[in-house]
Amino acid sequence: MTQPIIRDATEADAQALLAIYNHEVMTGTATLDLEPRTLEGQIEWIRRHQGATPVVVAVIDDEVVGFASLSQFKERAAYRTTVENSIYVAEGQQGKGIGNLLMTEILERARSHGFHSVIARIAGDNPGSVAVHMRHGYELVGVERQVGRKFGQWLDVTELQLLL
Repeated sequence: MTQPIIRDATEADAQALLAIYNHEVMTGTATLDLEPRTLEGQIEWIRRHQGATPVVVAVIDDEVVGFASLSQFKERAAYRTTVENSIYVAEGQQGKGIGNLLMTEILERARSHGFHSVIARIAGDNPGSVAVHMRHGYELVGVERQVGRKFGQWLDVTELQLLL
């Protein structure tokens, strides 16, 4: 496999990010979103994720195969040094180390912007995502039981944390 290039996302990547994310919305439990994003919504999401809360993409042969982002954890000022991460890898690309590369990059970005804590909230039964986080030093801080409902089933959310 060609080694992915990790770079900042641009608005030109919106359609590829939309396809990756909406696939999970419609078929998986990695997100508890029930409604697919629109292209306009995806572009706006990329615009909001600049500077300290970036979106990065993994690209192989000019194709976006995954993305990661940092988001504000909570709106209250005391939470400013904590961010939440998200990582999505395209269908058929999981298990190839792409999530690991995206995690490495997004954590470097979090450190460079002076964040103290990164939270990961992993919905559904997603052992691959938990494993990637644990490899990077995250620790389990709790499980929110049956807080989401999708595809007719109750879903837990596993919360992990990394202190930088």
